[in-house]
Amino acid sequence: MIHIEQFFDTGLAHSSYAIVSDGKMALVDPARDPQPYYDFAKKHQSTIVAVFETHPHADFVSSHLEIHQTTGATIYASRLVGAEYPHHALEDGEVIVVGKARFEARLTPGHSPDSISIFVSQTDQPTKEAVFTGDTLFVGDVGRPDLREKAGNIQAKREELAKQMYHTTRHIFMPLKDDMLVYPAHGAGSLCGKGLSDERFSRLQKELQTNYALQEMSEDKFVDVLLEGQPFIPKYFGYNVDLNKKGAPAYQKSLVAVPRIAADAPLKAGILIVDTRPATEFRKKHLPNALNIPDGGKFETWLGSIVSPTERFYLIAENTEKLEIVIQKSAKIGYELLIEAALTLPTQAHITDIETDLAAFEKNTDAFTIIDIKNDSEVATQKPFAKSLHIPLPELRERVSEIPTEKPIMVHCAGGYRSGIGASILRAALPQTPVYDLAEAILKFQ
Repeated sequence: MIHIEQFFDTGLAHSSYAIVSDGKMALVDPARDPQPYYDFAKKHQSTIVAVFETHPHADFVSSHLEIHQTTGATIYASRLVGAEYPHHALEDGEVIVVGKARFEARLTPGHSPDSISIFVSQTDQPTKEAVFTGDTLFVGDVGRPDLREKAGNIQAKREELAKQMYHTTRHIFMPLKDDMLVYPAHGAGSLCGKGLSDERFSRLQKELQTNYALQEMSEDKFVDVLLEGQPFIPKYFGYNVDLNKKGAPAYQKSLVAVPRIAADAPLKAGILIVDTRPATEFRKKHLPNALNIPDGGKFETWLGSIVSPTERFYLIAENTEKLEIVIQKSAKIGYELLIEAALTLPTQAHITDIETDLAAFEKNTDAFTIIDIKNDSEVATQKPFAKSLHIPLPELRERVSEIPTEKPIMVHCAGGYRSGIGASILRAALPQTPVYDLAEAILKFQ
């Protein structure tokens, strides 16, 4: 009998898996913190002997190397990855047996040139029970093909990868008759696709009937449909691909290595400050030039979308407990390696932001330069102010020079969370111009 357990990280909408058979355990696409897998193995009196990496992930850092170093488990990855960690290089169609579970690796390029999917069956049964599809096949979608143009061992243009995805769907998945379970690496909220379902797993026959990418169409039509409307690419994605290809440092040791300094310790000039307190608290008092990226459900994504992996930064939280939480979240994307130091908010040298005069804005919106920081796809369907300047939040720091400064600036997004981040970016970059955050009041104008 094969037991499959799904582990889901809400912040990154990431699913990883443990497969237990006959006292042995295999993992698929493990998250940065390996402890939950160790605990699960102990609970089920199993030994971790294998770790399957479906591809070098762009959106999170995997613990595959640490698990190998701790347990001796063999890491399995496609030979095309060019992995720099100790591993077994899988060939297309190769079979690995763990206990009484049979794992068949198939090369399924499209999201990346080196993606594999792992089909699982019992050694004494011909029927495939499940497939771990990584970022190739999602529930309701397939993986985006535009993340490997500048990262990884093999780089490919998005059109080329979209064509590879067309052939993967047609030659690997669509001919299958077994109604196996489909276990992807991501669900709704991930930026690795454009239309992922909030269902965390599915069945293949259901996907063959309902998934747009598994319907009959020409290759040219498929490429056009797949490339259209893909979300933005966070700054950290290429960094994570390279880090996963090398293998990340051990999680707990890396957390401990982050310097924690006193609140009143002097900070080095010229280093970015990331303040993770709620926007309401940040506006009351903060350090000069600090950026406000509040801790929340998508903190990791926004940290890695706004801060480049080439930058070092100070990390601020409201108390020591919250500080440890944001350090751990930073580590999910390998950004603990970029933290110059972590601290709670100093008691002196604070800036207080001017309050937004909502009445003045409602009376005459033309008196303000309105900056819409929503994503491209959002603006296409909703533009509450006809004269607004659209600059997506992930591009805002790099495009400040495009913003007129003759009038006060009003920043808005769709619901209020991102506009606080954007306003903090512009206040730091344009200290001579009043910058206001429309925050949740944007809902009045939609």
